[in-house]
Amino acid sequence: MARSNLRAGLNKGHPTTPIPKTVRPSNRKGITSQRTKFVRSVVREVVGFSPYERRVMELLRNSKDKKARKFTKKRLGTLLRAKRKLEELSTIIQESRRAH
Repeated sequence: MARSNLRAGLNKGHPTTPIPKTVRPSNRKGITSQRTKFVRSVVREVVGFSPYERRVMELLRNSKDKKARKFTKKRLGTLLRAKRKLEELSTIIQESRRAH
């Protein structure tokens, strides 16, 4: 808020120009960079899927979504992680269907 030369009120104080805040590294935490994204995609391409991921994909193909969710939750620990993993694997299945 712009200050005026008044002693009291909402805009009290000496008028100054605001200094823009710099972005700290802690504010950027958690955002994946382009390089990291690329490296992860290459690793996924080379290494492939883990056995539990293959089993989950098979369950999703056979439309056993609840069983897949429960199995993934058991392996990953939390329901949020399980949902995220299921979403990732289902998009991979859809892409493979589109490719063929």
